[in-house]
Amino acid sequence: MSDRSDKTTHFGFETVPEHEKAGRVQGVFGSVASKYDVMNDVMSMGIHRVWKDAMMDWLAPRPGQRLLDVAGGTGDISFRFLKRAGHGHATVLDLTEPMLVEGRKRAEAERMADSLDWVVGDAMALPFEDNTFDVYTISFGIRNVTRPQEALNEAYRVLRPGGRLMVLEFSQLPNDGLQKLYDLYSFNVIPRMGQLIANDSASYQYLVESIRNFPNQETFLGMVQAAGFGNAKYRNLSMGIAALHSGWKI
Repeated sequence: MSDRSDKTTHFGFETVPEHEKAGRVQGVFGSVASKYDVMNDVMSMGIHRVWKDAMMDWLAPRPGQRLLDVAGGTGDISFRFLKRAGHGHATVLDLTEPMLVEGRKRAEAERMADSLDWVVGDAMALPFEDNTFDVYTISFGIRNVTRPQEALNEAYRVLRPGGRLMVLEFSQLPNDGLQKLYDLYSFNVIPRMGQLIANDSASYQYLVESIRNFPNQETFLGMVQAAGFGNAKYRNLSMGIAALHSGWKI
């Protein structure tokens, strides 16, 4: 029987030992932390803001809910959630401390300080009790997790019965011709823009490759269901450039 140390995973288009991936991902996000919000604009042509609003529309936050935002980085989703809920609590969890440091510098973080916690932690081993949160979100983060199924299993564990999972992630276009055009843009333009904006083409190259390696909408839906979530569904955004997956702990 093979030891877990022999297992490999994707880091972009590279195959690497599983135990190396987290450190490499931290390297990417540590290097881009100060430019992370700009990076999201580059990766999505500015549309990530619209997608995040669509996420909140489907999520429909309610007053008093407790959110866990995993790979929450600079707090974007948590800020939106708290504004929509009116009052509640959000915990931003990220593997990369420099991302959380950047988030805490934002004006919203200061205004909402009483409703926010910032925690360094691993999506595959959450430092929380079972049945703790009403809502679990992960936005453009699950493709960077070494074993996404374990992250989904952990999401199920920490949610209360009746709790909601929502995942926003870059995905696959259903039309091959459009996917080829999008790939041309992604592989040729995005790393160059990363070089210009953040003086870092390698991190952007990894991010583009990680999108292409991520399971398509139907495959990922199966993973959400395998974690135990009921009433699981997805919605394509911008024809499938991104997708929202939703599920409930019933």
